[in-house]
Amino acid sequence: MNKNFTLLLFILITYTFSAQNYEPKYVKEAYASFESGKFFEAIDKCQAAFTKLGSKGSLKQKGDMAFKISESFRLLERYESANEWLDVCIELKYFDVNPDIYFKKGEALRKMGDYGKAEKSYNEFKKISNGSRSEEVAVALKSCEEYKFYDMMEPEINYVVKCETKVNRKEFDMSPAFADKKGLKIYFSSSREESFGSGRDPITGEKYMDIYVADFDKNGDPTNVVSIDEDGVVNTSQNEGTVCFDKKFNTMYFTRCPSNDRAELGCDIWTVNILDGKFVEPVKMNLKRDEKVSVGHPCLSKDGRMLIFASDMESSGGDNSFGGRDLWYITYNKKAKVWDSIPKNLGSKYNTSGNELFPSIGLNGEFFFASDGHKGIGGMDIFMCKPTEEKNTWGAVQNMGYPINSPSNDYAITSRGKKGYFTSERRLNNNNYAPDVWSYSVPPNLYDVKVIVHEFGNKNKRITEAQVMFNGTDESDWNGETNESGTTIKYDVKSGNQRYINEDVTYSINAMKEGYLQNPNATKITTVGLKESQSFIVEIELVPIVEEIRTPEVRYPLNEWTFINDSTCKSVDSLEFLYNLLSTHPYITIDLFSHTDSRSSAQYNQVLSENRAKAVYKFLVEEKGIDARRIQPIGKGEADPARWINESGNEVLLQESFINKFRRSDNVMFEKLHQINRRTTARITSTDFDPATAAPANAEWMEFKPLR
Repeated sequence: MNKNFTLLLFILITYTFSAQNYEPKYVKEAYASFESGKFFEAIDKCQAAFTKLGSKGSLKQKGDMAFKISESFRLLERYESANEWLDVCIELKYFDVNPDIYFKKGEALRKMGDYGKAEKSYNEFKKISNGSRSEEVAVALKSCEEYKFYDMMEPEINYVVKCETKVNRKEFDMSPAFADKKGLKIYFSSSREESFGSGRDPITGEKYMDIYVADFDKNGDPTNVVSIDEDGVVNTSQNEGTVCFDKKFNTMYFTRCPSNDRAELGCDIWTVNILDGKFVEPVKMNLKRDEKVSVGHPCLSKDGRMLIFASDMESSGGDNSFGGRDLWYITYNKKAKVWDSIPKNLGSKYNTSGNELFPSIGLNGEFFFASDGHKGIGGMDIFMCKPTEEKNTWGAVQNMGYPINSPSNDYAITSRGKKGYFTSERRLNNNNYAPDVWSYSVPPNLYDVKVIVHEFGNKNKRITEAQVMFNGTDESDWNGETNESGTTIKYDVKSGNQRYINEDVTYSINAMKEGYLQNPNATKITTVGLKESQSFIVEIELVPIVEEIRTPEVRYPLNEWTFINDSTCKSVDSLEFLYNLLSTHPYITIDLFSHTDSRSSAQYNQVLSENRAKAVYKFLVEEKGIDARRIQPIGKGEADPARWINESGNEVLLQESFINKFRRSDNVMFEKLHQINRRTTARITSTDFDPATAAPANAEWMEFKPLR
């Protein structure tokens, strides 16, 4: 990771050097520059020392010097030059001394987008490393495997990204954060020439970083880019950057890192109040026990009760780090009105043996952070976790993918849903890899539709090879067919950026298949007025043209034709099936049959069944408003027993003689089989009901007969 803003990123890479007593002064000076982290200066001194060593130096000495040159280039994001010097190290067989040569080469190649060669370098490292960096290598190889055939020029539908060239300078610009409720203002860090003070960072040769503000108009164009502070309250001769705000934008949290002359001190998080647009009373937060530890990149939860930050602390209050830089947090004690003093590690869901940095919270509560330890495209990638129902907790870690992420380092996102800003070091117009502020936006809402076709009243019985017709108010139309699971494919992208379902359009969807009645009323979906992307799932019911349609269970008290409608059986709910059938298909007519079990006399059961059929008839006509001429109630008595599938899968006719076998041995089954016979069924008699010509209904169907 880039050492040029080491303290802001606090990827504070520690090197362990063996004691070496080089006589030449130029060698000592080269090592001193590198070991002190002055990489900009170290490149020239180490290159000069490498040349002067010539044939005088050993292969180990020259290899060590070449490695420091490559590291200096790598940490300044000059990956091609770093890779060239790693090749020199390999020619000198310096990998026998330091196997990391191949790992570093893999990292440089991956950030250059050459995943195939990077994969080879990681595998070479595995052969000679004796198992070191095993977790890092495993993650890197998975990334190479996933992305080595990935066309980085393939446009991503979900995001449009652009470099904010009117905000950026040739110097470093990074870590944007929204600084107002409307999303028209961002704060960011920059090392541009007008930064506070006259000193230069010996690590990069550029000015120390200050915090700047960019105001944007409604078209997204910056109208003003200036320092947030000309009075030296926030911006100083030290490095400042990576900010967040409370929800009212009255308090700002920011990172401040000491200048090089106090390099033994790590970064800190500061707070400053904002009164009438002025910064007052900056205060350093007490988050660490060791001044050499760095804490930074503050991030407040939406409720302001949790402060998440990044740190290189190893442990605190019994929480151990996972390696590299981890995400930590403290909570706010509302009663005492103070922050807890002991940070806690955010845990293994988010932290890895690599580095986790730049946490932020999105408009809808999403949790973002950057990592080089989770599987990614290359370098640091941005990851997102959706909020869960429990406050200040988030779900699985998801890589945001290209084009938010690239083979180069990508980090520090600030998001307001469909728009936001982030930092990327991807190469632009063949320039060096350098941090710039980029923006992203989501194009018009994305919609798709999937259709499921099943039999009327039975969602589990899907209909295959049904023809599905789509018609839009934008004059679009297309047809589909259900597969073996009774489902159409998901209709999303038609071709290129064209989609099937578009904004501000209403679509009518229907289905048909031979042997089924087509629903006369198409199902409608609409995107008119929708403000977010949406996936539609449409269910269409088709009525099979069969001799008998069995309704859900309807029960009656013994010797009665009133409906049982209690906790044991919701008969009225079951009768809704028939109402839905008739109301959704207004041109069909039916014969309605009611059946009894075989107990009592045949004559008695015949009258009972007729009354029960009339009860259903009266319910549909009087209570639900169905045209009486469309229904004929018929009592079938006990003469037409049902068919039942037994445990062996065989069909059995439920005659009285069969049911009586269970009378003494299994009373539960005995009653169950009788209940199956007490059923209501229907048969479609026509599909062309015409209310203008239909004959009157029989008035006797409204009258019940007495039981004898």
